[in-house]
Amino acid sequence: MVNQAQILEWLQAFATEIEQNKEYLTELDAAIGDADHGINMDRGFKKVSSQLPSLADQDISSILKTVSMTLISSIGGASGPLYGTWFLRASTAVAGKQELTEQDVLELLQAGLDGVLGRGKAQLGDKTMVDVLSPAVEAFEQAIREGKKTQEALNTAVVAAEQGLHNTIPMLAKKGRASYLGERSIGHQDPGGTSAYLMLKSFLEVLEGSEGL
Repeated sequence: MVNQAQILEWLQAFATEIEQNKEYLTELDAAIGDADHGINMDRGFKKVSSQLPSLADQDISSILKTVSMTLISSIGGASGPLYGTWFLRASTAVAGKQELTEQDVLELLQAGLDGVLGRGKAQLGDKTMVDVLSPAVEAFEQAIREGKKTQEALNTAVVAAEQGLHNTIPMLAKKGRASYLGERSIGHQDPGGTSAYLMLKSFLEVLEGSEGL
């Protein structure tokens, strides 16, 4: 089971990952976007981080909903609405829960992906965060169908996410600012996909640091 404390720890770990990779994300975005992805994400997750202590007595759904509202209000560009939607839909999938089973985590991840698909209208192969999140959810679902526990399933998902991220490099961007570059978008890793990978990786690292999963 994934508990409420681990969710808070994950959100702090993700905020730290974003801070540590702020310049890298901005460099990636400079090549094919507005050169602000790292800066915007760091601003949003610094605000999230500052709110986490006050969420210690909230259920998991309420925590994720607060994250959503914070990101939507503090991140500019496409990232705020997309990550805000991911966390909002994830919160709805786990309403009222203090602990998450493997199936709950799958529903959280799937709902987040569905939210991004609905909000961004991107498909697999469009060179977006969908190219990272979609294979990750598929891999997680397959793993729990095979009887794997959350940590092992999430490890499989992160491997799939990393491969999906590498796959964005040769893609032609079809959505967002990068799509304006046409052929010049080829050969660059997608910045939104990179932050999505960091989100899943930080979740896995928190679970790896816990016992009994």
